[in-house]
Amino acid sequence: MKFEYYVYILCNAKKTVLYVGVTNNLGRRMMEHRQGLVEGFTKKYNVNKLIYAETYSDVTDAISREKQIKHWARKKKEALINVANPDWEEIEIL
Repeated sequence: MKFEYYVYILCNAKKTVLYVGVTNNLGRRMMEHRQGLVEGFTKKYNVNKLIYAETYSDVTDAISREKQIKHWARKKKEALINVANPDWEEIEIL
């Protein structure tokens, strides 16, 4: 069975807060964020708008990438988002 892993970036409605995460089920994870089921940072700051995602076949690669992006300054994260999604529109999960 082949698995996919996702590194994703969320923002709040005002686009003032960013969150970087990793999951093996992006649809389920987004439902959890949107319904406030994830305790902590995303719930506290209402961060639930998916604006960026990358797909990996290896969990180690996905976790390494998540850690890499988390350590970036906000400007570098914004530049990454702007290449793929310049209007920061919410990405729909199929």
